Amino acid sequence: MVIKNLENKIKLVTIICSCFLVGCILISISSIWTARGMVSDAQQKVYVLDGNVPILVQRTTMEETLDVEAKSHIEMFHHFFFTLAPDDKYIKYTMEKAMYLVDETGLAQYNTLKEKGFYSNIMGTSAVFSIFCDSINFNEEKMEFTYYGRQRIERRTSILTRERVTGGKLKRVPRTENNPHGLLIVNWRTLLNKDIEQKTKSTY
Repeated sequence: MVIKNLENKIKLVTIICSCFLVGCILISISSIWTARGMVSDAQQKVYVLDGNVPILVQRTTMEETLDVEAKSHIEMFHHFFFTLAPDDKYIKYTMEKAMYLVDETGLAQYNTLKEKGFYSNIMGTSAVFSIFCDSINFNEEKMEFTYYGRQRIERRTSILTRERVTGGKLKRVPRTENNPHGLLIVNWRTLLNKDIEQKTKSTY
């Protein structure tokens, strides 16, 4: 009788311990699952400091900002490639910056201009080149673009305005300090390059 009661008590304790263990396991799994959800949710939130006050902002994906980033990348490249001054160090600096944003087709155009004495001529005539973007057509599906701009060339005695249209494609690459958009211009080419206005400077 005593042994039977002891066996019943042992079974009861075993059942209670088993239930307790299962409960602990379920609570642990639930806690881990909840914690993972909270961490994942927190990773999607970005805070920007306004003075000392953190402000929650919406985090976006590359697909959501592709159009804006692509156009910014294209405009940045054209600015570096076509903004020139009669300073060999400045030309070298802007060309190095531009080459991070384009493939070998950009380097090929640079080498062709260099061989023709284009940059030496800028130095000799003290010409200043600047470019203004009119518009950029970008096809997200095909990753193709057409750039429309006007280039202003100021020399000692004249100011020439030239229409420039270029085209190419974009491909995604890792973001770096020199390529913050994570895009690379490929198959870049000039579609139109013609003079549209020339003014003679007034001399006094």
